[in-house]
Amino acid sequence: MAKKVLVVDDEKLIVKGIRFSLEQDGMEVTCAYDGEEALEYARSQTFDIILLDIMLPKMSGTEVCQQIREFSSVPIVMLTAKSDDMDKIMGLEYGADDYITKPFNILEVKARIKAIMRRTASREKTKAENSVIESGEMRMDCDSRRVSIAGKEVNLTAKEFDVLELLIRNPNKVYSREKLLNLIWGTDYPGDVRTVDVHIRRLREKIETNPSEPRYVHTKWGVGYFFRG
Repeated sequence: MAKKVLVVDDEKLIVKGIRFSLEQDGMEVTCAYDGEEALEYARSQTFDIILLDIMLPKMSGTEVCQQIREFSSVPIVMLTAKSDDMDKIMGLEYGADDYITKPFNILEVKARIKAIMRRTASREKTKAENSVIESGEMRMDCDSRRVSIAGKEVNLTAKEFDVLELLIRNPNKVYSREKLLNLIWGTDYPGDVRTVDVHIRRLREKIETNPSEPRYVHTKWGVGYFFRG
């Protein structure tokens, strides 16, 4: 199936050149020339990637990008005529995946598009393959964020789920309390490692038949915690 690309730029010659080149590679290209038109297309159609100029009439490219991110995770590459880093950083902060500075070589544009599409396809495949994880009587659905033991649903808090998902995805790998604190709560979290111990204890109370003799989440004394696969 042909990849669908939305190209957004108010410079019609640039749009024409990109469209011609991408269509030569068998892609299906839709063109928009202002921010409002781009947003309308993004809402009404499905695209594999969007090339989006920052400087646009009616609505800036960063505004368009920000609004698209409210309803879609489609890859977005910002096009900017400015070479200063602020526009690039702003574009990426608003949810863009990459940027290309004008004037650009169309071969570079095509290479970036193909690279991003490959990464996206790989992520989607991995996500689909790994959305449900099973170990023993435990079943973990990472899309719906539900856990069941022997068919009975277990109600976990968001952080308990995050801890369990990290451990179950990396069976037999021991994580120190400090590492778990940084990965799950973030490096800026003001609490200490006792937070991890409390969550592990509560998690065991919910998923283990006998929390003092765990089947799933184990302690490696003096090191940290791990999931026995």
